[in-house]
Amino acid sequence: MKEFPFKTALFDLDGVLIDTEPQYAVFWGNIGREFLPEMPDFANRIKGKSLVDIFDMFFPGNHEAQQRIKQRLLASERNMSYPLFPHVLEVVEGLKALGVNVAIVTSSDASKMQSLYASHPELRTVFGKIFTAENVTRSKPAPDCYINAARAMNTDVSRCIVFEDSTNGLISARDAGTHVVGLTTTMSKELVSQYADEVYPDLWEWWQQQS
Repeated sequence: MKEFPFKTALFDLDGVLIDTEPQYAVFWGNIGREFLPEMPDFANRIKGKSLVDIFDMFFPGNHEAQQRIKQRLLASERNMSYPLFPHVLEVVEGLKALGVNVAIVTSSDASKMQSLYASHPELRTVFGKIFTAENVTRSKPAPDCYINAARAMNTDVSRCIVFEDSTNGLISARDAGTHVVGLTTTMSKELVSQYADEVYPDLWEWWQQQS
């Protein structure tokens, strides 16, 4: 493999490492139709955002709706499947073999992560650090999560490569000043390419092109 120019690789979770976006699309689509029928693109608008930000933006002060949605989301995530995309751990281990630091940067909260770890306990040890919604006050598309992650990994943002799939995540990584690889696992190439430095169908396809 040619010399890898980045010191740290930061991975979004849903749509990059785990193939859960179709399940979330159904869940949030149902929520949108029930609570915000005037907003048919609600499920797309909230991709990459934390639950706190979703509530602040779309349900401010509506504590009854927030509680109902939160309980339904918790129940859904407890019963959700968390399939890894093919070969993702091979890619991560391959980067580590090159001396690259690896971390997850996700808007998911601690309760969802516990459900994920029940399915994939290995993620706790494979990745050097895992940053969740609890680590930031502003979620994607704000750049905070990637700026903070780079700092925690002792890496200048310009030496970080980020893998993202959603508009909010791509904007976050771009505005943080990282090198952005956009994956078309959940959106079209045309849309992803507006925000990314490189575009690939998935993580494995990107890795195959590095040799």
